[in-house]
Amino acid sequence: MDFKSYIRDVKDFPKEGIIFKDITPLLKDKGALQRATQALLHLVGNQQIDKVVGMESRGFIFAPLLASHLEAGFVPVRKSGKLPYQTMSETYALEYGEDRLEIHVDAIAEGERVLIHDDVLATGGTAEAVCKLVERLGGQIVQCNFLIELDFLNGAEKLKKYNLHSLMHY
Repeated sequence: MDFKSYIRDVKDFPKEGIIFKDITPLLKDKGALQRATQALLHLVGNQQIDKVVGMESRGFIFAPLLASHLEAGFVPVRKSGKLPYQTMSETYALEYGEDRLEIHVDAIAEGERVLIHDDVLATGGTAEAVCKLVERLGGQIVQCNFLIELDFLNGAEKLKKYNLHSLMHY
């Protein structure tokens, strides 16, 4: 299936000079959504997964779907101050400044096999921070999955020690 035909480019969002890859046309089409979920599952293959970690906010769309199909738990990673229980955090660099992601301290047990999923791999800062959080909790990262990878931003370089798969490349 040509998933790229369901991705809309939005110029100058969230700021001037950025071309945002909007996945909402894919999400609203039930056939495309089901096929994309199956394609992402195919990237995982028959690997045993205990937890699927999804990043705020669009990682929250496919990660629970994948977790359900994989008979795994879902773990949300959120921006600072959004999770209600005790957290651990990781700071990562932004184009101008830095941000922080948090995960519950009891989200992943030692040795659990983890799939990390997000909608887009751009510069890799968010995914790298999530990998660090998972490893600090004792999780074993089996794979990092992305719906879209923006190859020209070289985010895969920050994740080169992990098994990395993306459904679409730009």
